[in-house]
Amino acid sequence: MTTVTLDASHDTMDAIYNTLQRELDLPAHFGRNLDALWDALTMEVPFPVEILWKDHASVKVKLGQDYDRLLTTLQDVENEREDFLLTLA
Repeated sequence: MTTVTLDASHDTMDAIYNTLQRELDLPAHFGRNLDALWDALTMEVPFPVEILWKDHASVKVKLGQDYDRLLTTLQDVENEREDFLLTLA
């Protein structure tokens, strides 16, 4: 299983997209939006993945509504894929 760790330093959507794109080897055409993230995580990432999101509560303040939308997207992927795990720490 590949584990991608997000933490308090991931306080912008760009920082989150950069890490996910790098760590999950998302394609160059990855659109860097939540729809593109959904597509990539449900159709293009062929291996088991865990997103370990440390200090997520502190990031919530900085991201605002983007936090809620991102969290919902990741939870929806977790419900869609048996080999995807979202861990909030």
